[in-house]
Amino acid sequence: MRAVVLEQYGGPEVLTLRDLPDPVPGPEEVLVDVVASALNRADLLQREGHYPSPPTPGLGPGAPEIPGLEFAGRVAAVGERVRAWKPGDEVMAVTGVAGFAERTVAHERVLMAVPAAVPVADAAAIPEVWVTAWDALYVRGGLRPGGVALVHAGGSGVGTAAIQLCRAVGAAAIVTCSASKVERCEALGALKAVDYRSEDFVAVAKELTGNRGVDVVLDVVGGDYVARNLDVLALGGTLVQVGLMAGGRATLDLGALLPKRASIVGTVLRSRPLEDKAAAAQGFAREVLPLFESGACRPVIDSRYPLAEVGAAQERLAGNETFGKVVIDIAP
Repeated sequence: MRAVVLEQYGGPEVLTLRDLPDPVPGPEEVLVDVVASALNRADLLQREGHYPSPPTPGLGPGAPEIPGLEFAGRVAAVGERVRAWKPGDEVMAVTGVAGFAERTVAHERVLMAVPAAVPVADAAAIPEVWVTAWDALYVRGGLRPGGVALVHAGGSGVGTAAIQLCRAVGAAAIVTCSASKVERCEALGALKAVDYRSEDFVAVAKELTGNRGVDVVLDVVGGDYVARNLDVLALGGTLVQVGLMAGGRATLDLGALLPKRASIVGTVLRSRPLEDKAAAAQGFAREVLPLFESGACRPVIDSRYPLAEVGAAQERLAGNETFGKVVIDIAP
């Protein structure tokens, strides 16, 4: 099979396309012919050596590092104890590793069925960002119908998923984004898109909520946003931190946290143990995938690149002009 490997860390030029043996699934694992994968910010960090990768499954000790956190494709073979899937099934998953390959291996319990209403090549834009948004807003953040969420980076993959999730369940989304993405975020269903370069999201959110504040903040930025996120939280609100684009250090007045009875929750998908990943996948499949079948939600795709052009795709993502996901097409 062909796969993108990291033999050293650095710029996009270190991403190398190589021929490798096909991975071999274990007893509870599934071998998938990958149709498409998609990019995430973590891929850029991994390429630079700042986001350690788990071992590549199915290739044995000393296997090269194959990036790619997610995929969609068709089952090629199953391990002897697998009961949930059979060859030919269209599946997708967040695996955290080896998505940029023609074939990959995943445990049967982290796989989800591709919704019938979504082409398998587009389904690669679903797993990582949609599971992240659902988990952050509803599982960690406790958002409910009638609630209000503030979502940073509204034009990102997580942001475009969060907007649709809020709309689908009757919650409101206030998002931050650059000026060029304001109209698209509002067309997707945001109550208000705030140009973070020219507007104060704290003031706007307070005005829109009658000074009550928001129930959940979904933040991928960190840095100096943390104190402002706390300021905009309603009583009993929750800040869910899922990324650190502006850095991991922040100055926070704990005196502002206590009277609000607020919570700060950090979360990440990749480093969770198998049981947690399986629970997240199964919960998402049960609660959210029907929204794709009904047409209430859809993957938002910014652009597509072939496997051989992963480096160019990552440069596109790094430029911060994307709206939705950058997809890597691997097979028909």
